[in-house]
Amino acid sequence: MAGETNSSTHPPLPPTAEDHRFDWLRLLRSRRVGVSTFWRLLNEHGSAKAALAALPDVASAAGISNYTPCPEGVIHAELKAARAAGARMICKGSADYPEHLGEIPDAPPILWAIGDTSLLARPLVAMVGARNASSLGTRMARRMAEDLGQAGFVVVSGLARGVDTAAHLAALPHGTIAVMGGGVDVIYPAENAELADHIRARGLLLSEQPMGLQPQSRHFPARNRIISGLCQGVVVIEAAAKSGSLITARNALDQGRDVLAVPGHPFDARAAGCNMLLRDGATLVRSVEDVIEALGAPQTAALPRIEELPLPEPKRPARSLRDTAALHRKILDRLGPSPVAEDQLVRDLKASSQDVTPALVDLELDGQIKRDPGGLLSRSH
Repeated sequence: MAGETNSSTHPPLPPTAEDHRFDWLRLLRSRRVGVSTFWRLLNEHGSAKAALAALPDVASAAGISNYTPCPEGVIHAELKAARAAGARMICKGSADYPEHLGEIPDAPPILWAIGDTSLLARPLVAMVGARNASSLGTRMARRMAEDLGQAGFVVVSGLARGVDTAAHLAALPHGTIAVMGGGVDVIYPAENAELADHIRARGLLLSEQPMGLQPQSRHFPARNRIISGLCQGVVVIEAAAKSGSLITARNALDQGRDVLAVPGHPFDARAAGCNMLLRDGATLVRSVEDVIEALGAPQTAALPRIEELPLPEPKRPARSLRDTAALHRKILDRLGPSPVAEDQLVRDLKASSQDVTPALVDLELDGQIKRDPGGLLSRSH
């Protein structure tokens, strides 16, 4: 049930009635229906309702027996959770769907948004970088985000530690968008809960994932294509040779976006990715003037700086760095090459899932553990 491209040159019309939006969401949440398959089914059958009716036969032809679409109760629950969180559904093709994002081949059919959706119509630029950013890297991110905001850009990032956090904080008075790896109502990392509250009030939180979904490492590459797809260009500040920031940069290149990078010292591993991008033709960035020269000055004037609320400081983690490192060691000590169920691991550690789940995501992102089919975990070699 996989499909790579739309089969029609005429894009499907966005759903205009509540029941049609319900059908879009139900089709997208059905088992084995990803973004590409969603668009293929919609083009082949004309509507989400017709595609849902055809799904069992489509699955049977693909060798999948006893297939049923996503239960309606699941969709009712997601819509209820969205209302409780104040989230708004934005469907591709609607007037408020971001124009640049709609141009990419794997554009999300549905986005959940909390906050000021008018930011999506303004000039957008992405800023990404290392989670373990250096002091110099975070200073550069703050200065660049502040200057870009003053120039009229909205800064888009991923709410991660390090560069993302610094960029959101500095851009907040002018407009910033955080694209989430999990549900738009699930804040990761937890230490950025206060920052997310301020973005919710003064910026925009955005996700294609179901409400309430806890992020896993496999969700972040898909999230990264949205960050780059929203924007005219991507500015990379500190990135290792193998990092999510480079995935975002590669997505940007595939999407025809500009890639810009801040150079770093050759001996600093956190600069290796940026230096590789520059070697391969990315635009070198020293200041906001370099970004404006590459992307062009925004056609809309910058909005007045918002002064009513003080800029938040990053919230201190509930767990100390020492406690977090100790938990990471315990997890790695418990795991080996043989996969172990996550709930069994939590019981063995005698810890709460609220503490263990974020630690597992951290270790997945660092490549120290891997998640096997069925939710099983094992240690990477």
